[in-house]
Amino acid sequence: MSNPNNTDPTGFSHQELIRYSRHLALPDVGPEGQRKLKAARVLLIGAGGLGSPAAMYLAAAGVGTVGLVDFDVVDESNLQRQVIHGTRYVGQPKLDSARERIEDINPYVSLELFDTRLTSENALEIVRAFDIVIDGSDNFPTRYLTNDACVLSGKPYIYGSVYRFEGQVSVFAAQGGPCYRCLFREPPPPGLVPSCAEGGVLGVLPGIIGTIQALETIKLILGRGQTLVGRLVLFDALQFSFRELKLQRDPECSVCGEHPSVRELIDYEAFCGVGAATTREGMEITVGELQQRLEQNPDLQLVDVRELYEWAICHIAGSELIPLGTLPAKLRQLDGHKEIVTICPVGVRSLLALELLRAAGFSQVRSLKGGIDAWAREVDLGMAVY
Repeated sequence: MSNPNNTDPTGFSHQELIRYSRHLALPDVGPEGQRKLKAARVLLIGAGGLGSPAAMYLAAAGVGTVGLVDFDVVDESNLQRQVIHGTRYVGQPKLDSARERIEDINPYVSLELFDTRLTSENALEIVRAFDIVIDGSDNFPTRYLTNDACVLSGKPYIYGSVYRFEGQVSVFAAQGGPCYRCLFREPPPPGLVPSCAEGGVLGVLPGIIGTIQALETIKLILGRGQTLVGRLVLFDALQFSFRELKLQRDPECSVCGEHPSVRELIDYEAFCGVGAATTREGMEITVGELQQRLEQNPDLQLVDVRELYEWAICHIAGSELIPLGTLPAKLRQLDGHKEIVTICPVGVRSLLALELLRAAGFSQVRSLKGGIDAWAREVDLGMAVY
C-alpha cells in the first residue's frame, strides 16, 4: 500500500531523500540529523555580504525555516560580494531577490521575511521566534542590539564581520559561553572604524566568513562537533592564516554577567554615539545646506578626499580631488581665506580631513554629512551610487 503523503518512514518525501542523500549518508547527520535541520528556525540579520552565503547554504542544507531581516534595496556596488542578488534586481528590495534565489535552491524551505530595520522596539519579538540568530550586519549598533536581544532571549548569536582582507567569526550568547559584550564592552568612538564602503572589502571574503557562520549554525542544530563558543577566529585572506583567541564569559558583563545592568533593550545608536551632535557640532554641513551655499557662493572650495577611481564613478561639479593620503603635502593648493567643505563617500574620511586642515590652521572647514552618498540620494538623484 502506498504512502498517502508520499513520504518515506523517515519522514521525508522521495524527492527530499534524493536531495539530502549526501547528508543522510553521513554518520553524524543521517535521518535524525536531517530531521533536526528540517525542524530548525534560523534568523539572519541582513541579506548582504555575510547573509548571502549563509542563507543559501542553510537553505541547501535543508534548514526548515529561514528568517531574513532586511529593509534595503539591491545596489550595483553590492553585486561584487552579495552573491544572493543578481543584476536584474538592482533597485529592487533585497528580500525579493533573496526570496527568489532561496526558493530556487530549495523549495522545501519556509521563508519568513521582515522588511524592516531591526530596532529596540521589534528585536525581541522577532528573535524569540527563532532558534539561532546569524548576524550579517555591518555596524556596531546592530551588533550590540542583536547580542543583547539574543542574551535576553536565550538564543545563540553567530557573529561575523569583514573588513578589507580580514574577517572574524564566533558564537556568542550560547549557554555557558561569552557574549559579544564580554569581548567588546564598549563600542569604538564614532568614525574610528571605517565601514566597508570607506575601507573596501575583498569580494570573496564575506563568502568565506558567511559560510563559516552557516557551518557553526548547522553544528549547533545537529549538536555535533566543537563549535566556536568561547573562541574568536581571525582570518587573514592575504596571508591565508587563521588565528584563534580564547574567550571567557565576563562575570561583570553588563548583559550576561552575574549582576547584569542591561535587562531590556536600549537606544543602541545613542550607546554607540551614532549621530552624536555634541561631538560634531559645527563640523558638518548637510547636503541641503551645501546646495544652498553653492547657489549663493559658487567660489566655495569643495575638497573631495576620495581616491581617483571613486572620483571617476561620480563627483560633485566644481569639487577638487585631493585624496586624503596626499592632503598634507598639498595644503598650499588651498586658500585659507575661503570656506572649505571636505567630501568623501559617507562622511568618515572627510571628518579626518577636517581635523587635519584645522590642525594646519584652516579655520573655515566643514565636512559634508553623509558624503557623496547623501548628495546622490537627496540632491542629484541621477548620480551613480557605489
